[in-house]
Amino acid sequence: MRRSTTQLTPQIEEWTEEEVHQWLTTVVKVHDIFANKFTEEEVSGNSLVVFTKTDILDLGIKHGPAVKITSHLESLKDGSQRKEFPAFALSWTKEQVSQWLVQHVKIYGKYAERLQEEDVSGDCLVCFKKQDFLDLGVKSGPAVRILDQLNQLSKNPEPTLQPIPHTSSDQKEPPDLGQLELSHTRGSNQAEPNKSTKTDQTRAKESGMVQLEFKKEPKERKLPQLKAQNFEASRTETETPGLSGLPSITVAIQETLEELNNLNFKKFQFYLKEFAKDREKPIPQSELEGKDRMDTAKLITDCYGSEEAVIVTIKILQNIKQKELVCLLGKKIGRQQQQRLSKTVAKKEANQGDKLKNLLTCGGNSLDNYKHLVIVVNKSSAEQVQYLQFLNKLRLFCVLDFDPNSNTPEGLCHSYRDSRWANLHTPSQYQGQIESVIKDLNLYKQTSWVFCNGRHDLDSDSNNELDFKNWLRKTCRDVEQMISFICNPEVLLHKRSLIIFLLLSPVNSEKNPVFDIYRAFLKHIEEEMIIHICESQSTYEKWREMIQEKCDFDIEPLSVYELSLSEVNGTIMALGPLSESSERLLPSTDSSFVVLKKKDEDLLTALDILCLNQCENIYEENSPEFHSKKKKVEEEFYRGGKVKWWNFFFCDKDKQKPFIKRDKYENVKKKILGQLRESKDLCTLLNLFHHPGCGGTTLAMHVMWDLRKEIRCAVLKDNELPMTEVAVQVVKLMKLESEKPCPVLLLVDDSKETENPYELVNCIPQAVATYSNINVSNAQSCKVIVLNCVRSHNPKEQYKRHNQPSQYITASLTPEEQEEFEKKLKDLKETHEKPENFYSFMIMKSNFDKKYIEDLARNTLENFDSSSKKDRLFAYVALINTYEAESEISCSLSEDFLGMNKIRWQDESALDRMEPYSNLLIIERVEDWGEYKGIRILHPSIASACLEELERSYSLKVSGITLEILHCDLFFSHGVVKQRLMDSIQHMLIIRQHKKDGVERELFSPLINKIHCDEGRQTVQQVFEKASSRFEKSASIPQALARYLYINERDFPEALKWAEKAKKIKGNPYTLDTIGQIHKTNLKSNIQREKQETSNNPEDLDTNIKIAINAITAFKKAQELANAEDEPEEEAIDDESDDYPRKSYNVKGYVGVLEIVFLVFEVLSRLPFFEKSDPLKRKYFKSFLEKAMPITSVYQEDNKTNKTYKEIIKGHEYFLQNLKMETKTTFDLLDNYFTYVKRSISEFQSKNHWICCNLFKEYVGLFCTEPEELKNEQQKNPNLNLTLKTEEQRLYLEKNQADTFSGILQRLDKPIDEIERITECYALLQKHQHLNKKQKTKETINYILSNIVLYLLKPNSKHVKSHTHLSGLLLTTLQDVGHGYPFPDPYYLALLLFWPSQTEVNTEILTYVRAIRNSSHKHLKSFQKRSTVAHLYLGKEMGLKRLVSKPQLDKNFKIPRETLAQLWRTGDIFRERKIINCLQRVLGTIEQGEVFAHYEKLKIPVRPAHIGHVTGGHSTERVSFYLGFAINGPLAYDIHYEN
Repeated sequence: MRRSTTQLTPQIEEWTEEEVHQWLTTVVKVHDIFANKFTEEEVSGNSLVVFTKTDILDLGIKHGPAVKITSHLESLKDGSQRKEFPAFALSWTKEQVSQWLVQHVKIYGKYAERLQEEDVSGDCLVCFKKQDFLDLGVKSGPAVRILDQLNQLSKNPEPTLQPIPHTSSDQKEPPDLGQLELSHTRGSNQAEPNKSTKTDQTRAKESGMVQLEFKKEPKERKLPQLKAQNFEASRTETETPGLSGLPSITVAIQETLEELNNLNFKKFQFYLKEFAKDREKPIPQSELEGKDRMDTAKLITDCYGSEEAVIVTIKILQNIKQKELVCLLGKKIGRQQQQRLSKTVAKKEANQGDKLKNLLTCGGNSLDNYKHLVIVVNKSSAEQVQYLQFLNKLRLFCVLDFDPNSNTPEGLCHSYRDSRWANLHTPSQYQGQIESVIKDLNLYKQTSWVFCNGRHDLDSDSNNELDFKNWLRKTCRDVEQMISFICNPEVLLHKRSLIIFLLLSPVNSEKNPVFDIYRAFLKHIEEEMIIHICESQSTYEKWREMIQEKCDFDIEPLSVYELSLSEVNGTIMALGPLSESSERLLPSTDSSFVVLKKKDEDLLTALDILCLNQCENIYEENSPEFHSKKKKVEEEFYRGGKVKWWNFFFCDKDKQKPFIKRDKYENVKKKILGQLRESKDLCTLLNLFHHPGCGGTTLAMHVMWDLRKEIRCAVLKDNELPMTEVAVQVVKLMKLESEKPCPVLLLVDDSKETENPYELVNCIPQAVATYSNINVSNAQSCKVIVLNCVRSHNPKEQYKRHNQPSQYITASLTPEEQEEFEKKLKDLKETHEKPENFYSFMIMKSNFDKKYIEDLARNTLENFDSSSKKDRLFAYVALINTYEAESEISCSLSEDFLGMNKIRWQDESALDRMEPYSNLLIIERVEDWGEYKGIRILHPSIASACLEELERSYSLKVSGITLEILHCDLFFSHGVVKQRLMDSIQHMLIIRQHKKDGVERELFSPLINKIHCDEGRQTVQQVFEKASSRFEKSASIPQALARYLYINERDFPEALKWAEKAKKIKGNPYTLDTIGQIHKTNLKSNIQREKQETSNNPEDLDTNIKIAINAITAFKKAQELANAEDEPEEEAIDDESDDYPRKSYNVKGYVGVLEIVFLVFEVLSRLPFFEKSDPLKRKYFKSFLEKAMPITSVYQEDNKTNKTYKEIIKGHEYFLQNLKMETKTTFDLLDNYFTYVKRSISEFQSKNHWICCNLFKEYVGLFCTEPEELKNEQQKNPNLNLTLKTEEQRLYLEKNQADTFSGILQRLDKPIDEIERITECYALLQKHQHLNKKQKTKETINYILSNIVLYLLKPNSKHVKSHTHLSGLLLTTLQDVGHGYPFPDPYYLALLLFWPSQTEVNTEILTYVRAIRNSSHKHLKSFQKRSTVAHLYLGKEMGLKRLVSKPQLDKNFKIPRETLAQLWRTGDIFRERKIINCLQRVLGTIEQGEVFAHYEKLKIPVRPAHIGHVTGGHSTERVSFYLGFAINGPLAYDIHYEN
């Protein structure tokens, strides 16, 4: 691609990389390929100036251009004039240089060949010095002679050069197939340059070919422009002087193949074999094996004929990047043959319909060849849109739309969204980390429609269309960054993706964003990845002309322009997979059926929906394709692949050979139907516990297949998606195209025993209430059954323990099942050659016979050789498949490990290399970041048996295999595929399974448990240490080792060392918690030991206090980090600390601090002078902790032990006397949590809450006593009456938990007299603020809130102040505290009192929203991970009347409390007429996933109360909602999409 030309500065050091590129192409005149290498290596002027010839050669540039660049660089640096040479010498090609050296300088041919190999053309040769020749192996004598003859050229006439047969063309870029052109070779008439040039030009004019002209100045020399139509027009035959005749096609191909080295020749044969598969006359694979170049050439011509053989050869040479040999072959076959071939190809491509099909299908009949398509489209008309329905059929990754009216009613985007779903984006949304962008924009799952130059359906100046100049300034950078993102191989695989420029209107100038985008794509991908569909030939011709002029590329072979849009539409719609049923059907109510629209399916990204006509009408029954598909599907499944719907479909077609029904099939089916008929619950969970590899998931899918005509069935694609999102999609499936709800059966394959299915069961009723008009209490017809397949090593035991509906299936067959497997084996023998090698099937047929599996492993590993790469790779796969479910090693990574990465092999080639183990391996597609293929062992029991056999027969332990994997550098480099393997390796080491009881988890991973049991601590530590050095940036490994050492070995110092290392790598809440847990366990261990000892050791006290200090420091830091996190940790591979769940609200740090404090209290209470059993000593203890009595004043017996205790406590007195304040602050914070955060009932029974409740009881018993001393003091000194009275008010407030903002909010549903008394107390404190100015702001804020609460409960109370008075008081407070107050309380009041209305808009409200978010983010950071609740809502009145409390709304319903709570949890409460009459609905928008309330031009950010109310994909939509006020900002409830 040409670069823009600017005036270069004289100072080389100041040149940019672009200017270096410009100098190389315009001054030095080297090819773009060489100049691009400098750009790729980031060579700017300050680097170029120090470059030597060696440095240039290191870039992969050959000697000729390297010498030329070096020579020009030296002249530029020293300012010297370059020596002049004749123009004819400068224009010599490398072949002509070779001719001159042999024919005129008379040097050895081998020297001439050496220079030709190094691309020494004439303009390079004149730059050579003697040393340059010597560097190429030319001796001094010939080198000096060459230099002398060069100097003589200007004195003598132009020498006559005789061409050498079979030399390659001097074209710098080979032509594409069908565009073969030979540059004119100068012959014996070169002694007459003027005449020759004239003749050449005449011939070029007559033939329509552009010839290479030799002009006086070499800088004017241009590359030939290659045009396919020129060949068709060619009528003049040009013979090459010096050739006695044309070589035969076979010889020409053979001589071309001789130029390939052995490696490239293997590539050629591989592609030839692949090419042959799609031909009518394929070359048998056996005939290609062992054939040399001559034999191969003969096979090609014999099979395809002369003309077709050349086409085949050229295509394969292009595939393996042998461009020069394409030109060489063109020279060999001669112009006459080329012209005939050109006509053939032109004739073949004249049919533009076929050309379009070939471009989209790579010569096939199906659109499956490309996994993802990117469409670039410009402005369209309403008439054109009707012919663009083919877009609905394509697998669109994204559409880059330059039509700002595309989403208006007559636009293309609007039309597409009528039948398919697309999220509407802007280019700037493609910036950020790849993983987060993919997740946020729902890429791969839904089409991304990107508006690249305005969007007129949105009323905003920022969405206006821009002219080219402003577009370059404002939008171009974002679009280019988006294209860079799209073209990243980690996003779109280059061989499986296609870019389509769909030009629906002319692009008349290069000053057009569409043309700029084409050039942006060329920075990242090859031109061949882009095809062009133009609405007219005139549009195409202008487009082609611009690209040819500016980008030096002819797009004709990649363009379709003669078809009308109607013909384009029809041609693409006729392509496969057309075989798909035109309408996918779902069961509906009253035995009816509905059509599953493609748009609806697009929106349900989490679900793989099973239709009642699944797999039908794809292949014609009894056709070869049908039987081929059937055989392939059966073989994959019975060998060990995952079951597909196709398996059940084919068995249904052949009633004589049904799919095997397991013993529990009828039982599971009856349970499902029973739940539908009898259960009163809206959603029920049916667990199916099963041994790994025993057919549990297959059984579940079999049941679903047979129920697909009665129940709407779907499989959850990704178990790690938010369950709220999954629940919403399930409910949408339930209501799809039906007035009445239809039951849904959802299969969840929960291989890792998570809590997700249980969470989903809770989320679905909420989603039903939110997204449907069904009354929750009358939802008998609305049922969802979650069929949860759980892998378990003890399925029967788990089944017995579960109260919920469950079933289990084990690795054991009943006699009836064994008979069925025997019958199936006979059936398979009729259609398959060796079904005995379907080992997964045979394992089940043998009733999971351990001896069969062991024999299979033993026989396969009979000749295992640990020094062989393939043997070691098999051991690695066995280990990973044994200890990590759903794991594999990618095919590409396997090929690299086996040393096959230099040749592009088939996927099966890796398996071929793995013989004799390939019969135990299978390739599976992994749907990650698009798709890739991985290798795994057929069955988990085979993997496990192979590991046992390796240990038994070859003494190869799992620890040894693990260490080998950890030592292999290849597995630990970067890349998505390798990252998955690295994750699997980490999972094996750190992920713990649930215990047999299913409640708690094992202390360590199964692999670590195995190594510990077999080899003990030393080996475990060795494995962890090696893993730690390999995963240097992962804190999980040292953290897991620390846990192992302190739990298993009680080695606290060593455990602490590794925990500190984990913290150093990543100081997150989990690593800090591990440190705290080590200290806590150490302290508990010490206390337990000391209880058993008879004598007291004062030094133990000092040690224990220091441990406690360290523990509290760690827990505080853990909580601090948890509070500082923007979002919950997403690194699932990290291990968790002791029962420290990641997805639950993070208060573990607070709880840890409380536990340590009370352990310290226990230690102190055992001292002789603080004994709990003695009331007086107990009082001393309380007084000491309340700072009322220093340790020196505590009475104690005078002995050495007590004196030592006293000195130790004195040294830690500050720490110990702050513990009470520590506990009070922590308890208050946890109390805030229970007020502000939405909680589920189960959380009240959680371990953390239980611990806090018990510790608070101890706190009350230790510190809470009546203030008798205060009353006595008030009686003795009346002058202190006022001060004591204010303190009395504060004590009352604290005693009744009304001294905090959250405590006052809790009074909304308490007796009126309580809040009236509280308001009275605050009024007195407000009046006498001068007595305690420290409390002024807090008490004023609480006073305002108490007035609001009192007004809502008793508007006529004499203590209630007016809205105006409270607003003024709040404004004064806000001026005092500014926007940085550490608590959200004043800003919460600002939202209540100053929220805009339709008649009055306070622009400061945006400031208050930002302030409440910031302060709650800092002070209540932990709450960010949980949904907060609104205590007050926006009503329809004015003033304080517009505030409506939740208890006020509750009074409208005379229903059971539990039913009412369910209405609130689901949001269904907002559909009730009484609520609608009370609350004000607010208008707004959703933009990039964020909700905004609109008041005139004011846009106020609002958080959705239910995250599922906002659809994924960051689409911009108009909405309305009810508004609630939470402690961290306004909340949007019951969001409705206005469109």
